Amino acid sequence: MRRRTFLLGSVAVVVPPAELSVRTCQDWQARPPAQELVTVHRRPSRILVHHTATENVEDYSIGHAYDLARWIQDLHMDRNGWVDSGQHFTNSRGGVLMEGRHGSFEALRAGDQIVVGAHCPGQNDVAIGIENEGLYVAVEPPQQQWDSLVAFCAHACDRYNIPASEIFGHRDFTVTQCPGDALYALLPRLRSEVAGQFR
Repeated sequence: MRRRTFLLGSVAVVVPPAELSVRTCQDWQARPPAQELVTVHRRPSRILVHHTATENVEDYSIGHAYDLARWIQDLHMDRNGWVDSGQHFTNSRGGVLMEGRHGSFEALRAGDQIVVGAHCPGQNDVAIGIENEGLYVAVEPPQQQWDSLVAFCAHACDRYNIPASEIFGHRDFTVTQCPGDALYALLPRLRSEVAGQFR
C-alpha cells in the first residue's frame, strides 16, 4: 500500500497518514512482562482481528478501557501462563486504542519489526493481533469501535506495507469462533474501507 500522493501544481506531494492515537502500556499501568519479550526484525505480513468475547458494555470511557486492558493482561499472565498480554493491541467499545503487549507500539512506529505475541498459534511472529472488546456473534461493533478499527488497520498497513487484502479473522488460522460471526462478516467491508484510505 502507498501513502496518498497529490499533485500541487506540477509537484507530487506525498502526504503521510495522520498520527495514530494509541494509549501505551505505561498509560494503562500494565504489569511488567514476566520475562524478556522477543522482537523479530522484519515486517509482519498480515493483521488478525479478534474479539474479547466479553460483555457488550455501554461504558465507553477511557477508565473502563484501561480496566479492560489490565483485566486482559491479568487473564493472559495468571490463567494462561503467558509472559504478557497475548495480543499486540486492544480496541475498546468506545474506540480507545491501547498497546497490549509491551513494545508493540514502538515496533509499529518503527515499521520494520514485530514483538512476538501469543494471540494465534503459527501467526504470533508474522501477524499483528488486535483484540476488539465485546462479543460479536450476533451483533456488530458500535460505530466508535469500528472507526477506530479501520483507522488502526489503515495505519498498520501503511507502516508495515501490508495490503488491505491481508486483514483476516482469528478463525482463518485456527479453530475458534473468534472474532464472532457478525464481526467476521464485516471483514470484507473492513478491507474495502482500509484500502479506500490509500486511493
